[in-house]
Amino acid sequence: MVAGTGSYDWRFDSGRVCLDLVATAPQADRAGTCGEPLAGPGRLACWLVGAGLVPAGTRLGAVDAVWVAGFVELRQSIAQLVAAALEGRAAGPELETLNDLAEGPPPGIRAVRDENGTLVRALSTAPARDALLAAVARDAVDLLTDPVARSRLRRCEGDSCARVYLDTSRGRRRRWCSSEVCGNRERVARHRRRAAAHS
Repeated sequence: MVAGTGSYDWRFDSGRVCLDLVATAPQADRAGTCGEPLAGPGRLACWLVGAGLVPAGTRLGAVDAVWVAGFVELRQSIAQLVAAALEGRAAGPELETLNDLAEGPPPGIRAVRDENGTLVRALSTAPARDALLAAVARDAVDLLTDPVARSRLRRCEGDSCARVYLDTSRGRRRRWCSSEVCGNRERVARHRRRAAAHS
C-alpha cells in the first residue's frame, strides 16, 4: 500500500506498523535523500493516516516539529532493537525509550456511521502525539517479544534498500520488502545484464 503527499510516497509493505515507521528513515530506500523525510509539510500526518493509526479524514492540525521529533526518536529506538534482534545481539539502551513510550494508553477508538450509514472507525478524542507513539511502541514490543514473529524478520535484498519486513510468505522465501518495487528493480537489472552480455 502506498500513501503520498506532494512528491512523497510512503509505502506500507513491511507487515507491521513499527517496521513501516523504521522504513521512513532517510537511508531506508531513498538514496540521496536530504533531510528528515517525516519533517516536510503534511508528511507525518500522511504517514499516520496511511499506517492506519488515524482514520482518513481525521483533522491533524496539531502535528508539528515536536510530533516529528517524537516519531524520529521512536523510529531510531525501534531500528536499533530490530537490528539487534536480526544480529542476535542483546537489546541496548533503546529498550528503555521503547518501554517508556509503550506504557502510555493508545488512542481510544469507536464505531460511528458514515454518510452512507456504514460503520467506520473513528478516534474517541482528537489524536494526541503520546497516544499515537504508544500505539507504535506497543506494536514494536509485541513484535520483539514474539519469538515466531521475530524469527520472520528479514532485511530486503534489493540494491540500495535497507528496509526490514516480516516474511509471512509460504516457505519463508520472500527476498524483497516489495516484489513490485525492489523485486521489479532486480528483475529489470537482471534483464539489462543479460541484454548487455548478449550484445
